[in-house]
Amino acid sequence: MQTVRQIATEIVGREGGFVDDPDDPGGATKYGVTVHTMRRLGLDLSSDGSIDQTDVRHLSKTQAVDIFVRHYFELPRLGLLPSTIQPSVFDMYVNAGAQAVRILQLLLREMGCDVAVDGVVGPQTAQACERAARPDPVTFRDAYGIARRNYYFRLADRRPSSRKYARSRAGGKGGWIRRAEEFVSPSYHLSEAEFKRRVSGWD
Repeated sequence: MQTVRQIATEIVGREGGFVDDPDDPGGATKYGVTVHTMRRLGLDLSSDGSIDQTDVRHLSKTQAVDIFVRHYFELPRLGLLPSTIQPSVFDMYVNAGAQAVRILQLLLREMGCDVAVDGVVGPQTAQACERAARPDPVTFRDAYGIARRNYYFRLADRRPSSRKYARSRAGGKGGWIRRAEEFVSPSYHLSEAEFKRRVSGWD
């Protein structure tokens, strides 16, 4: 089984280097760490009294991994979740914060579990996950990955400026969809035709 640091290192690899996309509400980002996160954590890497793009550019992969492990796995208590879904929830937490847990809790409610949808992993959510995963952990992991994918699609439906993250310039799957499907069994991946049908209403 992968360690948390190994999972975090893979997330850093997926996130890539420095970008400052005006359509990304996170602002300047490197390895998935946004300037807003760095301000919240007080990471003035350039020691100039201001946390801005310069500090984001100074961020190292090791620092990004450390941030993810501490603030996106340990503090949100993702370690309470079944090991099968930890990588996907962790990856989504880096991408969408507490929304990652809300998606999980909504899935649990759809499965008949009485849990609060509050974005917080506590004993109630952890125990519901253990029960849901017990019959077939892989199927539970797949269900969460599909719920992630659907969340990305709905977000792009509502926000046209975000569609470039869900659909590539060539018309195929964008980064969001590929990212979600990394944690889904191949049999549940959308075919090219299925994907194109799903996004056919987009401009």
